Amino acid sequence: MSLTNLAKTMPKVCFAALLFVLMFAGSPLSAVLVAPNDLKVDKNHSTVGFRIGIMNGLSEVTGKFSDFDIALAWDAADPTRSTVKAEIKAASIKTGIDARDADLRTAAFFDVEKFPTLTFQSKSVVKKDGHYLVTGDFTMHGVTKEVTLDVLPTGEVKSPKDILRGFKATLRLNRTDFGMKWKHSAVPDYVSDFVEVEINIIAREALAAPKTP
Repeated sequence: MSLTNLAKTMPKVCFAALLFVLMFAGSPLSAVLVAPNDLKVDKNHSTVGFRIGIMNGLSEVTGKFSDFDIALAWDAADPTRSTVKAEIKAASIKTGIDARDADLRTAAFFDVEKFPTLTFQSKSVVKKDGHYLVTGDFTMHGVTKEVTLDVLPTGEVKSPKDILRGFKATLRLNRTDFGMKWKHSAVPDYVSDFVEVEINIIAREALAAPKTP
């Protein structure tokens, strides 16, 4: 049946949709017809961590946030179409010393009562030398700034039911850019301005069940 005859027997909307598919199927633009897959982040095996220099660089404090949610839409065919959204509960900060963690939750630092969450929403993904530069809006301590995460895929493990994908993201922040300007009165560099963020994620991509004959 010709397209002309087919148009006479189909509703206009259905015919337009079919024509769109026929035009773009098999072309580079066909990727727009495939939505990225939502991956389920395995929080038990993922870490939102950081480290910061103390005592004029003589040592470092390492820590993590134990309560977070990450929504990752991954496009394996074209990772630059992927998106990520994260929400981290500031009060879940842990550095291994309860008194220090309590201090970090106060108004001198995270002020968790006033600013309970840290958030990130991606805006673009660019591939560079096997890494991905993920740029988006990051909000901490009530201040939003555009930042770029350096994301490295660390591998994948396949099973008949799913694919486990690993990612490592790094970022260097200046805490004073986000309003965290506390300084020790006698030793201004007692706590560094710069924070090294490292996020390790394992995410599960469910595979469609094989069709039975």
